Amino acid sequence: MKQRQNKVRKWQKIIGAILLLLAIGFFCLQMGYLFIRSSHLIDYIDHRLFYIINIACMIFLASGVFLFISTTRRLKIIGSGIVLLLIVVQLIMLFNSNNLIKSVTSLSPDRKNVLSIKENLQTTEVVYYRPHFGIIGRPEERLLSPVKGDFKVEWLANDAAAVTYQTADNNTQQFIATYGDRGGGTSYYYVGAEIHGTWQGENVQLVSDTEGISITTDGESEHFEWDDIHQFGTLAVVLEKNNEAAWTVSLDENFQVNEDTPERQNGNITLYQATMNDNEPIELTKQIE
Repeated sequence: MKQRQNKVRKWQKIIGAILLLLAIGFFCLQMGYLFIRSSHLIDYIDHRLFYIINIACMIFLASGVFLFISTTRRLKIIGSGIVLLLIVVQLIMLFNSNNLIKSVTSLSPDRKNVLSIKENLQTTEVVYYRPHFGIIGRPEERLLSPVKGDFKVEWLANDAAAVTYQTADNNTQQFIATYGDRGGGTSYYYVGAEIHGTWQGENVQLVSDTEGISITTDGESEHFEWDDIHQFGTLAVVLEKNNEAAWTVSLDENFQVNEDTPERQNGNITLYQATMNDNEPIELTKQIE
């Protein structure tokens, strides 16, 4: 029996030591974040992470101490009460922070990319953050603001996310966050030129030529000149009408840019309408001419 108790105690110390190391790791992460946040213009990709990490640090620290060090029942109760109180304080601060900042965070289908957008509810400023080092991001681009209502996020590929939203004057806008490339990352290219030709989907046809891009849905056509077509990264373009987003065209993951053969069969592209209503991306296939 004594040997069994010693074995259990040994495992408790091992687990306790691991939890204490995790607590120290989270504490160092928070200190490093606070130290370099202003000088390097970085932030957590979701503002709530700061409070969640604090809570995790407290739980790991308390659990590790209780497992690693033998304490009386009274001390455990007092310690648990203090930790619970600190956690409640963090939860209150987390709740209050949601009245100041609205974070939109979305993980890509393959869980390799993270979309991060933050809206300052006091200044109405909306900023897209580019992820660096996992949960850390840097401000990359400001979106049109102020924003009315919620953001609608749709991943068009594992490395391209469409963010649809409405501004205060009821204009629909789309921002495309891109994280990849279809040309090997060696050169910049224009999506409109790469999709030159006729593309067909279910009840939808897209034609890209020297005059711009035309889209025909259910027999009705819309034409967008190149001045009204705005590229995001090297993966997508947004087609606008009267300064309002209408459609997004993005390159699928099987699309390969090859500058030596511009008339090749390209793979697929995706067409996505800019609307706050529920809708699905439409896959298009190039028609051989």
